[in-house]
Amino acid sequence: MKNCFFKALGIKTTDRAALLRFSRKSAVPMDRLAYYNRNNILPTGKDLQAVCNTAGITETQLMLTMGIFDDRLRALLRKNADSIYQFIENFQDAVSTEFPMPPLALKTKLGRLYQGDCLSLMQHIESDSVDLIFADPPFNLNKIYPSNIDDNLKTEQYLSWCKNWMDECIRILKPGGSFFIWNLPKWNTHLAGYLNHRLTFRHWISVDIKYTLPIKGRLYPSHYALLYYCKGEKPKAFHPDRLPMDICPHCMGDLKDYGGYKNKMNPDGVNLTDVWLDIPPVRHRKYKKRNGSNELSVRLMDRIIEMASDEGDLVFDPFGGSGTTYAVAEIKKRKWLGIEIGPVDDIIVRFENIYEDADHIERIRRNINCLITKNDLKRRIENGWWTPDSVRKKNLKKV
Repeated sequence: MKNCFFKALGIKTTDRAALLRFSRKSAVPMDRLAYYNRNNILPTGKDLQAVCNTAGITETQLMLTMGIFDDRLRALLRKNADSIYQFIENFQDAVSTEFPMPPLALKTKLGRLYQGDCLSLMQHIESDSVDLIFADPPFNLNKIYPSNIDDNLKTEQYLSWCKNWMDECIRILKPGGSFFIWNLPKWNTHLAGYLNHRLTFRHWISVDIKYTLPIKGRLYPSHYALLYYCKGEKPKAFHPDRLPMDICPHCMGDLKDYGGYKNKMNPDGVNLTDVWLDIPPVRHRKYKKRNGSNELSVRLMDRIIEMASDEGDLVFDPFGGSGTTYAVAEIKKRKWLGIEIGPVDDIIVRFENIYEDADHIERIRRNINCLITKNDLKRRIENGWWTPDSVRKKNLKKV
């Protein structure tokens, strides 16, 4: 939807003189007109009235040209759906794009990795066949990738591309299947609006990771957004891990006052919330599987796969990256399917040394699904703090 605002006003982007004349006539500053055009944002208030009066168009015409639809416009489209459909049908291109099957790069006991564009693979995947999809697309931050993809698209181009691969993900997802998208909040606000009309919203999960330096004029960005949707009324699989209670690392005391509810605390841990504070970025050389690029945390994928799938389920990740999703799925006895548009050598090497990820996951799972970890429990007892056993014994004495 490039330059749709200027198109509605009858202004060519290269005609600065025409833009200046329009600005003077409408009394809307040029920089504000350029802002509306660059971001495809509908003017409001006095700007909207001035723009429409100067261009000789209505607000509805402007919105249609810009591809922006409010509830009033949607109601009109629904009311006239039959006639609009006939109009669209007359101009619809019946030719669909056929993608050849991408080459197979790796085959394991439980999974297959292909090399190529994700759309080229998804076109060959059967509808309603995948139990869990996790997508970590490029964030459109103008990064240089080994695949040489364009990571600096216009906003509408990037969102249009996202909608293309999301549509295919929705098609291949089983009823009851779960769909996760890992992205910046900026992009997931748009993607969530699109998915809300196609799947059932479960959660917007905030994962606390400082992913850049502070930006002047803005709050310090310190979390990724993880969208969680399911196909149908509710997910087929949902068994989230429980986490240890928050404990002071120095004195081993409670960081939260549980008051008289200690005896009601679940010995398996506290409920998982939609704010995840325990997913560290992959920066340590010991855990990095790919040089010079961000990687998904094994802890993150372990949690998602445990929560939203069962052994034997099929997991799909359309953006392979360093292969974290595939390695965790293999270790946790899930079938998996994946594709990476760039080099896949690092993923292949990762599977040759998959015992490293298996050991990492084993260490992670020692310290979850318990109210107090073994190491903390020993120190709490030494420091005289309560434990589930001590609370239970105290209650038994009262009885």
